[in-house]
Amino acid sequence: MTETAYAKINLALHVRRRREDGYHELETLFAFVDAGDVLSASGAAQDSVRVFGEFADGLDNPFDNLVAKALGKLPRADGLAITLEKNLPVAAGLGGGSADAGAVFRMVRERYGLPEDWHARATALGADVPACVDSRTCIGRGTGTELEPADDSLASTPTLLVNPRVPLSTGPVFRHWDGEDRGALPQGDARAIALEGRNDLEGPAISLCPEIAGVLAALDGTAPFLARMSGSGATCFALYDDVAARDAAATAIESDHPGWWQMKGALR
Repeated sequence: MTETAYAKINLALHVRRRREDGYHELETLFAFVDAGDVLSASGAAQDSVRVFGEFADGLDNPFDNLVAKALGKLPRADGLAITLEKNLPVAAGLGGGSADAGAVFRMVRERYGLPEDWHARATALGADVPACVDSRTCIGRGTGTELEPADDSLASTPTLLVNPRVPLSTGPVFRHWDGEDRGALPQGDARAIALEGRNDLEGPAISLCPEIAGVLAALDGTAPFLARMSGSGATCFALYDDVAARDAAATAIESDHPGWWQMKGALR
């Protein structure tokens, strides 16, 4: 079996309040790019995980690997030997580990079926994991685990992801949020929510990683219809009206900023 762990982006991310349990109440529009990490699996006597790829070094602690943790959450009659090609940067706002876990859930669903409480098992792995299981555009509330369907008005939209190759952990970004509730997620279809929404973590993330402002400025300069930071950063995305505009933007940014990571794709 082979599965793509689709890169997660937050088309809008509204932080409403800090909760007493230390988490934050969110409203977000999840979307997924048709590219990301790649997982291959075969039956085995026991579970195992092998990692390679450009960002494999970011997963040097096997106890932090969400692929292994996801396998441990899902009972099966036999094991799975998984090989993970790590193409997405770590601590980048793309839900890379969560996307990997979501791909494991899809593999297990295909081969064995999932337990009825799969959503609770996914939630225990991380707030983004439930959305990453189906990896379709949806609205997340609560900590991001309370999912509602969203339409596919942005499906097939050409997308460019850019990261300045600076890892940025989620916790410090949330701690730098100023606590001001700037309002609910807009109403409407996915395109309207994305265009009228915002990412309340952009300011806090830029204060910790000023390079993000440069990435956003570079993307804005390529005339997308939307450019925004994803999640808690540092990856930013741009959405374009056609593939030619996206590819021209990718070429220009590669020329001006050859050290930045980028990935081209389309929304699912």
